[in-house]
Amino acid sequence: MSSINVDCVVKAHSGLGGPVWQETDATLLYVDIYGPSISRCNCLTKEKESMSTGKTRRDIRGLCGSAQLRRLRDWRGNALRRGRLGETFRNDHHPRGHGEEQHPLQRREGTMAVGMCASELERKRGSLYTLQPDHSVVKHLDQVDLSNGLDWSPDHHIFYTDSLKYMVEAFDYDLQTGGISNRRMVYRLKEDEGIPDGMCIDAEGKLWVACYNGGRVICIDPQTGTRLQTVQLPVAKITSCCFGGKNYSDLYITSATKGMDEEALAKQPEAGSIFKVTGLGVKGIPSYSFSG
Repeated sequence: MSSINVDCVVKAHSGLGGPVWQETDATLLYVDIYGPSISRCNCLTKEKESMSTGKTRRDIRGLCGSAQLRRLRDWRGNALRRGRLGETFRNDHHPRGHGEEQHPLQRREGTMAVGMCASELERKRGSLYTLQPDHSVVKHLDQVDLSNGLDWSPDHHIFYTDSLKYMVEAFDYDLQTGGISNRRMVYRLKEDEGIPDGMCIDAEGKLWVACYNGGRVICIDPQTGTRLQTVQLPVAKITSCCFGGKNYSDLYITSATKGMDEEALAKQPEAGSIFKVTGLGVKGIPSYSFSG
């Protein structure tokens, strides 16, 4: 394996998550949860473009929405496509922090950055949904604390984290019906590894899991339930990751600053930034695009 390098490629002090590599124009898309905005960055030229999402707070791999309105960004026309799914979620329960505004829980990945502590959540009030191409939704799970980390294996299994369970789980996925079944644990995080947040999968089916408050991304073999590798970062609040770059050989990692005071930020001046890791010796796969 070649030497592993970690470089800060987008300097920020924010709550970044939901990174997606767009192969068509070689750019990295990501969400600033605090903005709130969606941005894309050419990591070679450093050119950056952002669009505000209004009051939205959650990212779903390019889908962003509030509890009442889901929105899809179309970068080609710099337009905001709207689709109302509010009726579906209106009566569903959402996590609510003490004295904070109410937020939807139907998140795609990498959203521990909102900064809710476990003690601030009303537990078991979230759900896991499928958003269909016709914008209808199907509920698969309820009694969820904090959904995160969805991704699909090359052989069509789903990997998922309910973050406050401190573990990564798997489901079988039925290509014909869209149903999920056979829920099982594939890895339980150690105490020093932090909270599992966003994740991605490589071409060999190994999982790369962002560890919020753990300052690292860990590589897991879901077949054996073992940790294969750890990538240490210079910041603690790691929110998500994705593969990108030439041949998908670079790992991009997002981070957050929520809850950090001036002393903590002085010790971690790159907190809230995006990092690129090279030399891992593995390759990722393109993300699945929403067809609706």
